[in-house]
Amino acid sequence: MMTPPRTMAALITPFDRAGLIDAGAHRHNLGSLTEGGLAGFLIGGSTGQGPYLESGERGLLTATARDELGPGVFLLAGISAQSVRQATLQVAEAAGAGADAVLVTTPTLLLRKDHELVASFFRSVADHSPVPVFCYSVPAVMSYELPVETAVDLSDHPNVVGMKDSGGDPDRVAPILDGAGDGYYLYTGASRIVHEAVVRGAYGAITASANYASELVDAARTDLDAQDRLSAISATVERHGLAGTYAAAEMEGLAPGTMRAPLVALDADTREEMRELCCPGVGQ
Repeated sequence: MMTPPRTMAALITPFDRAGLIDAGAHRHNLGSLTEGGLAGFLIGGSTGQGPYLESGERGLLTATARDELGPGVFLLAGISAQSVRQATLQVAEAAGAGADAVLVTTPTLLLRKDHELVASFFRSVADHSPVPVFCYSVPAVMSYELPVETAVDLSDHPNVVGMKDSGGDPDRVAPILDGAGDGYYLYTGASRIVHEAVVRGAYGAITASANYASELVDAARTDLDAQDRLSAISATVERHGLAGTYAAAEMEGLAPGTMRAPLVALDADTREEMRELCCPGVGQ
């Protein structure tokens, strides 16, 4: 695996009016963000409507990105599955399309209270994956936070190389890294703690906010003023959920397309209110 960049965008996924992936818009978004300095992307994560992707679409998004960007950009493919079989099929699809690694979401539909079964899921997926695996703890989406002890235990697997921790608790950073040891890539997924997470040892950030404020996300790793600006902007955007991210991305020049039902775009009045509060010049 190539060394991943410290800042990556949890990329939006644009669909056309027929509900199909808009490959042209996807290419535009990738090109725009790489011109802005990004060298890595999470494809089909929660921001990319990963749970709504159908068979073949994860591969299409990944292959299109690889074709557009070439071999020098890091592609992390999101895996949203509830069983080992589902996950391994998605992993094979992404890896075959050119993903450098996969980000595997915690499976919690039937396993929420059973940490050992969750750990078993990750181990089995890592056993079968042809590319390195990152664990993904996103409690706001899954109503489950991967315990520190479980994350540390999983770090012993030779094919588990890191984690995206989106819970927003910086106190988890040090114990995870202390247990995982050197060479473990721990990313925060919470825009509001990028600086603090990195100060405590996190490798970097993979955030939805990088779709509309990538320079601020990158700067926040070392600059408290940038972190304060990022926190204020992302808080306003995130108040409107995924629709807020897609609207903010469009305001910064990306092509968001449509979202899959039951998700809906922001109405015009809410968009304008959000623009006035946060979005003029957010990437400056």
